[in-house]
Amino acid sequence: MFYDVIIIGAGPGGIFSAYELIQKNPQLKIGVFEAGHALNKRRCPIDGDKVKSCISCKSCSIMSGFGGAGAFSDGKYNITNDFGGTLYQYIGKQQALELMRYVDEINMRYGGEGTKLYSTAGTRFKTICIQNDLHLLDASVRHLGTDINYVVLENLYNDLKEKVQFFFDMPVQSVAVCDGGYEISCADGVYTCRDCIISVGRIGSKWMEKICNDLEIPTKSNRVDIGVRVELPAAVFAHLTDELYESKIVYRTRQYGDLVRTFCMNPKGAVVSENTNGIITVNGHSYEDPAKQTENTNFALLVAKHFSEPFKDSNGYGESIARLSNMLGGGVIVQRFGDLIRGRRSTPSRITEAFITPTMSATPGDLSLVLPKRILDGIIEMIYALDKVAPGTANDDTLLYGVEVKFYNMEVEVSSQLESRHKGLYIIGDGSGITHSLSHASASGVHVARSILEKLN
Repeated sequence: MFYDVIIIGAGPGGIFSAYELIQKNPQLKIGVFEAGHALNKRRCPIDGDKVKSCISCKSCSIMSGFGGAGAFSDGKYNITNDFGGTLYQYIGKQQALELMRYVDEINMRYGGEGTKLYSTAGTRFKTICIQNDLHLLDASVRHLGTDINYVVLENLYNDLKEKVQFFFDMPVQSVAVCDGGYEISCADGVYTCRDCIISVGRIGSKWMEKICNDLEIPTKSNRVDIGVRVELPAAVFAHLTDELYESKIVYRTRQYGDLVRTFCMNPKGAVVSENTNGIITVNGHSYEDPAKQTENTNFALLVAKHFSEPFKDSNGYGESIARLSNMLGGGVIVQRFGDLIRGRRSTPSRITEAFITPTMSATPGDLSLVLPKRILDGIIEMIYALDKVAPGTANDDTLLYGVEVKFYNMEVEVSSQLESRHKGLYIIGDGSGITHSLSHASASGVHVARSILEKLN
């Protein structure tokens, strides 16, 4: 079966590629192949009652399916070049911002209207952070919330399904160059196309590596972010989250000179687990609906690690640490900050007696047996630094869940059009190693769609 364009992956990059293509040229025949489920069939079996931890489903509904890993995130679209990826290095800073704003406009039309756009520009907290050796990054942040984010995706799918052919639960096995385009092999047969867009997200990292090897597409090693998810009473960070919602704060440790940053802040949110290639890690969600909000705020503290010769497998390093956590805790480990500082493991009774109720069921344990000393020292130093701008962060009962790992794909060599060395084969989104966020991934999808449309004209 022949298509003008085949898109592999129905995450943000794939969705916005399909959207832009079909909006500007409704005659195009487009096929979207997704290894995960359709949106309405994405259900994580963990209910906190009968199923309390990950059971390693064949296809993780949290990480894959229509909407990608961002479908059940808290729906934060950060409009900035300061973080979230290096898309601007390929297409220019101004164009990158314009594309992110364009994506924001589409989200508003498809159900996000009424949600708030926050900004760190001109905030007094920038000065307060600098005075305490912390650095607040600039960004405009659209917070949809997990619930409204789902509505936006649902509306986009209902519009696209009438114009685009979707194949769910259909992992692509291989991609090959053929006369006039590409062959896509799946379990049920071979499909051909003139142009192919690969947008497989972080969960597709191993698959992407194989495709790059098969097609001799150059790549280079990327970083891995390792750390913990912090959970504390919402009141501790309320003065920041009420005004900024998402505050990306960076700190350089005095002991090692490493950079530690806050990531994915979820005011009145919940801590959740996720499965990446069979490894259980931790993440966070938050909701726009007040009825679904909690009394806690959570955020990640991450340390970025880059490797050079002779070791290049940054993801393998992160995986080994996550597997150790899984081995010791049977999944995610939780520890009180006070217990960590005193060099003792947390126990069920110490967690129960704390002045905070965990939003996730995790195994009480000792993170010092999992995280390398350098990384753990950096996290502890950052917690004390944050305590100066948000007193209460370093309280004994602050909960640390581990481990949180952000895997980044090998950075694929592409042109300013995000086209590989093979003409008509585009690699976008987090699967390219270039973008690391919903907004950047979505923008990359629009950018490639416009490149294809321009080529057709």
